[in-house]
Amino acid sequence: MFGDDDFPAYTMGRAAEIVGASPDFLRRLDEAKLFTPFRSAGGHRRYSRYQLRLAARARQMVDDGTALEAACRIIILEDQLDEALHHNERHQRRTGAA
Repeated sequence: MFGDDDFPAYTMGRAAEIVGASPDFLRRLDEAKLFTPFRSAGGHRRYSRYQLRLAARARQMVDDGTALEAACRIIILEDQLDEALHHNERHQRRTGAA
């Protein structure tokens, strides 16, 4: 399970430390709908490695001067494009299309 990029293994404090941001920054990413962290039975946020990669990308973009909302939208669109390209590749391999 810890090898799974989607497993919510990191507490908010540890996630903030790994990303190099504050817990408030992670809350703002949730509010901006970049991702929705898993909630433990006690209601605490837990983050996956995949979410931490997105958060690190957002932090870098914000540090470079991009507004948080814009950074989140860009990352969401990039992620959607990447998924569509992978889906298209899988489809082409199955159908033998070039």
